[in-house]
Amino acid sequence: MPDQSLPEARTPAAPAVPEPAGAPGRGVSRRALLGTAGATGLVLGAAGGAVGYTAAPAQATPLTSVGSGRAMFHGKHQPGITEGLQACGHLVAFDLTPGAGRKEAAALLRRWSATAERLMAGETTGHDDTGVARDAGPSSLTVTFGFGHSFFGRTGLDKQRPGALDPLPDFSSDRLDKRRSDGDLWVQIGADDALVAFHALRAIQKDAGSAARVRWQMNGFNRTPGATAHPMTARNLMGQVDGTRNPKPSDSDFDRRIFVPASGEPAWMANGSYAVVRRIRMLLDDWEKLPLPAQEAVIGRRKADGAPLSGGGETTPMDLEKADAKGEYVVPLNAHARITRPDRNGGAAMLRRPFSYHDGIDADGAPDAGLLFVCWQADPLRGFVPVQRKLDRGDALSTYIRHEASGLFAVPGGAADGEYVGQRLLEG
Repeated sequence: MPDQSLPEARTPAAPAVPEPAGAPGRGVSRRALLGTAGATGLVLGAAGGAVGYTAAPAQATPLTSVGSGRAMFHGKHQPGITEGLQACGHLVAFDLTPGAGRKEAAALLRRWSATAERLMAGETTGHDDTGVARDAGPSSLTVTFGFGHSFFGRTGLDKQRPGALDPLPDFSSDRLDKRRSDGDLWVQIGADDALVAFHALRAIQKDAGSAARVRWQMNGFNRTPGATAHPMTARNLMGQVDGTRNPKPSDSDFDRRIFVPASGEPAWMANGSYAVVRRIRMLLDDWEKLPLPAQEAVIGRRKADGAPLSGGGETTPMDLEKADAKGEYVVPLNAHARITRPDRNGGAAMLRRPFSYHDGIDADGAPDAGLLFVCWQADPLRGFVPVQRKLDRGDALSTYIRHEASGLFAVPGGAADGEYVGQRLLEG
């Protein structure tokens, strides 16, 4: 889990614009349903008689700041990459069904894009909507689509497969479940409300129809925006401030590191990015037995505030040469934060945008919990791979984690108005 963090700052919410109920082709807007609950009656038995209590009609109230947050579907880049961490997430991979090819894939991406655009605007799906999220606003929903290595062979587009999508090398720390890895198509869903995220997941699954079937699905979460007294870097399930050195969109080289240039190859990947997805299980029972100083030595940062062990605050540059009275490095040589530094990896950088997960308890009583690691880069062979290889060779954290699933996906640039995601690939 490289020591980089996503900025907490969020895109300002667009004002909610009510739609008329029953607008042609749109169904009923969620916002139009706010405050329309009727009065309800509650009858309580009391001492041989009945006393009736009727609740007053609910007053219409504006959406909270969490519900009103809105990301835009159309744009230079797909949503779900540079936006702030969301409270709830679903990662799901699909395989095309036997007989489905390029034509069916194009129709599927057209359906998915139309559904994503509507849901991200806080609308219903427009067809057979489940009504799960009818009371909520957009809640910063994002839906992001990508293509796996196998997609191109199944659609006859082998010549359009990017070289950067070559399979990741084997790592010694991998304990991968192939059934929960890879896939023809990948969808990332994130939102600040669990029902909004689930609603989008069900809509995407239903839209797949006979063209694709779910290969695997993983569900995650983060701290809800506004739950802390002030914006701060996220914590993972180990309790560590996780991701202090994440690239920031304000960095002068951010786009170069994270996105494929407009003049890049292949042309259909212009302004796109590559997502590495790893299910990383945290061996929490072992981790939590470590005393605090040992945990901090594994990471190289203070647990309380994420500051480097060499001193200062969270964003203070780490002094890798600082030694203690015994002449030993204050930040151990195998500390996770030391090993993952871009300046120690040829400048390799990636934008981490993960979710935590908890899938219950194993038969032995150990929690099946950890990190749904998602990182973005212009080229995974220059971003993720060199860092992971170095971690493989001696990261102190490797004793307490296990990589259980993996995937690499090409995520094309954003769709322009009137386009669907991947149109330049599928119709080019």
